[in-house]
Amino acid sequence: IEYELEGIGQTQVNAKVDMTFARGLRAILRQDPDVVLVGEIRDGETAQIAVQASLTGHLVLSTLHTNSALGAISRLQDMGVEPFLLSTSLLAVMSQRLVRRLCPHCRQQEPANADTARQMEIAPGTALWQPRGCAECGFTGYRGRTGIHELLLVDDRVRMAIHRGENEVTLIQQLGADYI
Repeated sequence: IEYELEGIGQTQVNAKVDMTFARGLRAILRQDPDVVLVGEIRDGETAQIAVQASLTGHLVLSTLHTNSALGAISRLQDMGVEPFLLSTSLLAVMSQRLVRRLCPHCRQQEPANADTARQMEIAPGTALWQPRGCAECGFTGYRGRTGIHELLLVDDRVRMAIHRGENEVTLIQQLGADYI
């Protein structure tokens, strides 16, 4: 347990005493919680139990290693979760990327050149911040990180596509501009 949270029941996973994610999750569900937070879904058994918990009315929050929000759907299916179960248990999927922040002490504004403007689909000359480097940031031009998030709300269209077993590429094509 990384952080002790007051008023929150927590269970430590420990393979040495046969307390696996799956076993811990089953024990937690017997206590009829309103919300279940699974640190990470790493295997098919844990994925199946998390989906079953969701189908019985529990809000299940977890993490999963994927490259995008849609990638979570493929990943759960690869773990053996049937599309018809997944389509009825998912409400939303959020993907997160941490990116470096420009150092506020040394960043400088410069106009975008033609190549950069074309790549970013902005007007040439648009002001962009650039890293420089100073003692405050160890001469890297960056200090700290910030999150960029992608949120996929599982509406009826997404739900039906999951139910049909559509792959990630087909889902992106079907969602079109709504996904981007």
